[in-house]
Amino acid sequence: MKNEATWRETKYVKRGGRLRASTDLREVVMGSRLCGDCIARLYEEYLPRYARGATADLGCGKVPLYGAYRPHVSSVTCVDWGNTPFQTTHLDFECDLNGALPLEDASFDTLILSDVLEHIARPEPLWAEMARILRPGGVAFVNTPFFYWVHGAPYDYYRYTEFAHRRFAELAGFEVLVLERIGGLVEVACDVFAKSASAVPVVGNPVAALAQSAVGLWSRSSTGRKVAHWTGRKFPLGYFMVARRLPVPQQS
Repeated sequence: MKNEATWRETKYVKRGGRLRASTDLREVVMGSRLCGDCIARLYEEYLPRYARGATADLGCGKVPLYGAYRPHVSSVTCVDWGNTPFQTTHLDFECDLNGALPLEDASFDTLILSDVLEHIARPEPLWAEMARILRPGGVAFVNTPFFYWVHGAPYDYYRYTEFAHRRFAELAGFEVLVLERIGGLVEVACDVFAKSASAVPVVGNPVAALAQSAVGLWSRSSTGRKVAHWTGRKFPLGYFMVARRLPVPQQS
């Protein structure tokens, strides 16, 4: 990772000892704080369990998860295309993730693909490239939105179900270790409300912040988790996956 010493927190920040979505409106729009918090909790839980070794952050943008995974890995390589709106000085490789990646075979232990797959016009070749550059036993962290507004236009192409995620992984030679729904009906409703409310002048942002704070507390409660578990089957805010690269079968 270039210019590591100049990296700073952007989309995700450590607050109160926990990884959270930033409250800086230049980094996270008001209506997306709840979604960001939900995603942050999952990375905070699973990065210490599975992240290790040489790591590539694909579609890295401003490398918002760097502070979360850096303590667990040995090196970081940042990859993104030149058309990204998130200007960064940390890129090691500039390339289109729809094509071949300029990275060596079996050269990484961990891949990060956060809020990226929905922007890839040709997802199957990217999964094949991920399998190529991962060492057997290496893991890929992937999260995508589902019931979520259009973003990154005009490069917002798809919304994937949990079944699509599992299919992509297994066809590319991965074993799915973790596949969790992000939120449920309450979180989806709050996300839509907050994004709509924040467009109202003067009072919109405070109302959106209050609604997301209340639902955030609900989501962390025992009842909230149960409701999200059941309603997320039909109305997930998004998905989070950890998949392990299986050994390549030996030809007889």
